[in-house]
Amino acid sequence: MTPRGRAPKREILGWAMFDFANQAYTLLIITVIFGDLFTRVIVGDGPDYRLGNLYWSLALALSYLLVVVCAPVAGAVADHTQRRKQFLFASYLLCVGSTALLYFVAPGWIVLGMALLVISNFAYAMGEVVIASFLPGLGPPEDLGKISGLGWALGYVGGMVSAVFVLLFLGEVSLGNFERIRWVGPFAAGFFLLAAIPTFIWLREPRSAPLLAGTRSYLHAGVDRVCSTLTQLEDHRDLAVLLLSVFFAMSGIAIIITFSFIYGAQVIGWDDRVRTLMFVIVQVTAAVGALGFGALADRIGALRTYRITLVLWMVTIGLIWGTPLLVDALARYAGIHWQAQHVFLVVGCASGLSLGSSQSATRTLVGLFSPLARSGEFFGFWGLAMRLAGFFGLLAIGLLQALLGLHTAILVCLLLFAVAWGIAARIDEQRGRRAADALN
Repeated sequence: MTPRGRAPKREILGWAMFDFANQAYTLLIITVIFGDLFTRVIVGDGPDYRLGNLYWSLALALSYLLVVVCAPVAGAVADHTQRRKQFLFASYLLCVGSTALLYFVAPGWIVLGMALLVISNFAYAMGEVVIASFLPGLGPPEDLGKISGLGWALGYVGGMVSAVFVLLFLGEVSLGNFERIRWVGPFAAGFFLLAAIPTFIWLREPRSAPLLAGTRSYLHAGVDRVCSTLTQLEDHRDLAVLLLSVFFAMSGIAIIITFSFIYGAQVIGWDDRVRTLMFVIVQVTAAVGALGFGALADRIGALRTYRITLVLWMVTIGLIWGTPLLVDALARYAGIHWQAQHVFLVVGCASGLSLGSSQSATRTLVGLFSPLARSGEFFGFWGLAMRLAGFFGLLAIGLLQALLGLHTAILVCLLLFAVAWGIAARIDEQRGRRAADALN
């Protein structure tokens, strides 16, 4: 067994800087600005925007389906050719370029918007899988929780830095302000382009497998390694069970990330000032959750930490759904007139804490269950589970909100997190770690 030493601080920082950089895409394009812009201005189909929400869900679901097809084989090929950084660089350039082109998506240009969204989100998701595959080589198992938490925390800081600028200087999401707000695509692309440079300078390519020659050999090697892993899943059954739990958990998280600010605009009816404040609250609490629960994972175990985060999510979904009902009940029966948007700020604290902690915990667990020489391939399966979850979750919420409305449809997340919690009870963390160490 080869012991895992801690990587130099500069290399760990370089790895974490990719999270810092790519959050500009997640926050500005998927969560805060472009989703609202697409559903209410680009499509703008009526007072409840159900058609726009459906188109938005379908585009993202398709991009995740492409990742499901590509991620495991791409991860295996990257392992076998020792070219993970090249795969990472290619996904980074594709995401930057397609995101910048979102500037040209004008009101009514629905097909162009959906196509660029599919391409950019596919590239972003592939990059997220590849950068995560470097985690097992950055430190010993007892440090992976803190390292993963550092990445997520820096990511939320990067998202806050990029999005606060846009919220303050590009203005509101509206048809009247379209000529300014359309610059959100080029700005997100530029931020990602520049902020990720330290990653490609400081992060080293792991050396653990022999090189092969020829494109055909690379592809065949990747497919062979994926098939080999699938036939040996009995030896990695804890990883397999974890990925099933991750599928349900990430289905819920994908819905929250993609629709939280759309929910705020359409159901809560917040104004621009509260939207900006909510964004800051979520980013700060998510960073705190990633760091705090990352350290907790190293103390009490990543699995126990992961299950705690799922309970937090179930409570949070109840609060998200219940906010309009609580405000209405207080006004009707107690004469207390609180604004739903202000109550929703409190819910944002719980949402941010849940988001940062759960994402950090799942990445740590996959890192603990992954052999060093095959971490690209194993994280490819993690990417498959996450993006298949995104496809399922967004398709489900898109159809449910079209039938029931967004307020009622959000309750599907409560069921998803409950199922994930139940499945996670079947995981043995120590057994999963031993299976990974046996191949090191």
